[in-house]
Amino acid sequence: MLQIKIFPVNPLGANCYVCWEDAGHACIVVDPGFYRADEEDMVFNFLTENGLQPDAVFLTHAHFDHAWSAASVARRCNCPVWMSAADDPILRDHSAMLDRLKLEKTVELFEYKDATDGTVIHAGGVDWRVIATPGHTPGCVCYLCEAWGVLLSGDTLFAGSIGRTDLDGGDYDALMKSLRDKLLVLPGDTDVLPGHGHPTSIAREAASNPFLLPFNEPNTDWSDQDGLAIDGI
Repeated sequence: MLQIKIFPVNPLGANCYVCWEDAGHACIVVDPGFYRADEEDMVFNFLTENGLQPDAVFLTHAHFDHAWSAASVARRCNCPVWMSAADDPILRDHSAMLDRLKLEKTVELFEYKDATDGTVIHAGGVDWRVIATPGHTPGCVCYLCEAWGVLLSGDTLFAGSIGRTDLDGGDYDALMKSLRDKLLVLPGDTDVLPGHGHPTSIAREAASNPFLLPFNEPNTDWSDQDGLAIDGI
């Protein structure tokens, strides 16, 4: 079974996830946006207590609240960071947004592997397929574990909402196309783990998310596709 631990971190309340297959010790760390040292310590204490060793860092996009500590985690664990190269300009210049929010911590640059659409990454003991979902940023991606029906949706899809598109690189039309063509075609019982807020499912969002209702086929029965069958979340 795929195990998942959620750590809400930083002043913007981003979700950092640790995911691992319970038959092994390898794990992934998703969106390590640690703003304070004690947040990083909290996650690494959890890894140590559970005998887990990250073999990859996954970034759903390059905004600072998701990428603040990607360099640190990769260095401490000697593992690669996966991120879409389309977000490289965002990674390299957060200054305007940080100044606006009066946040002092900058993002340390790091080398990364390009998470391109369709790439399958074996990490944390399972396979993850990269789904390019531009809109919130040009390089937003989701990571799908088809074996366990789990989607790491970042800031593309939330419980009851979608990612904002009023920041640099945002594109509302592109986001809606990503949602319609890339995510709503997934099985309804796919668990959705968003970049902020509570877990949800494709079925739940297709049936009730006000931004997605226009795409809902009236003869699709979502009632028996709740999802959220993962233990421990």
